[in-house]
Amino acid sequence: MSEENNQAIRIKKPSWLRVKLPIGENYRKVRGLVDQHKLHTICESGSCPNMGECWGEGTATFMILGNICTRSCGFCAVITGKPESVDEFEPGRVAESVKIMGVKHAVITSVDRDDLKDGGSEIWAQTVRAIRQKSPGTTMETLIPDFAGKWENLQKIIDVAPEIVSHNLETVRRLTKQVRIQAKYDRSLEVLFRLKKGQMRTKSGVMLGLGETFDEVLETMTDLRQVGVDILTLGQYLQPTPKHLPIVEFIHPEIFDFYRQEGLKMGFRYVESGPLVRSSYHAEKHVF
Repeated sequence: MSEENNQAIRIKKPSWLRVKLPIGENYRKVRGLVDQHKLHTICESGSCPNMGECWGEGTATFMILGNICTRSCGFCAVITGKPESVDEFEPGRVAESVKIMGVKHAVITSVDRDDLKDGGSEIWAQTVRAIRQKSPGTTMETLIPDFAGKWENLQKIIDVAPEIVSHNLETVRRLTKQVRIQAKYDRSLEVLFRLKKGQMRTKSGVMLGLGETFDEVLETMTDLRQVGVDILTLGQYLQPTPKHLPIVEFIHPEIFDFYRQEGLKMGFRYVESGPLVRSSYHAEKHVF
């Protein structure tokens, strides 16, 4: 590893990245249910800085289709390898977890399953239907992969019509090959375009601090608006381990605020923009 990369790893986190300890009655209730029933949420396993706030608002994020991904993105700490076989009982278990926790708004995400002909889309659809059956009052956001551009699999998501469908662009065009090795910038835009054509409420997220320029961020935001994206999240990239892409820059909160204002001018319905913002941050407020 180069000295430049070593130096990037040693960059001290600025004061605005300090996380508040989770508190509140609702948080304690959810915390107790998670421990009691040994439930699995990405909020916890991913050490999300907003876990306390989200749980306090009745929002939780679940990951389906296992915990081994077929892709090896430079920013992501999820294990890469050969996934286990699909668990046909998983949709029911996730739905039961949502019911037990009393989740008002469930965010569902998954690893990429390029090993499966349907990309895991059938389990996705079954999970949405199972949650609706067990918790009809719960709204949902599905944070989906690109299904390798196999549009018949994407159609299965459109057919079950979650309240929000999210697909993250993650970074600017120039850095896509480095950050999302097996993904394609234009293919992700096509995913979002097709979702909008299917009458979905769409959402996407971008990480900052990987070396992108100011103009590239604005260009990416413009690209997302041109395919009709309704909701945008912008947050600071944080390096999960020394083996992952280094942080090039910590973006100041004032810059995040500027991007938020510019995004609203562009026509996004919601723009969540800040150092600690993650894909599901304030997700419950995006059901408009």
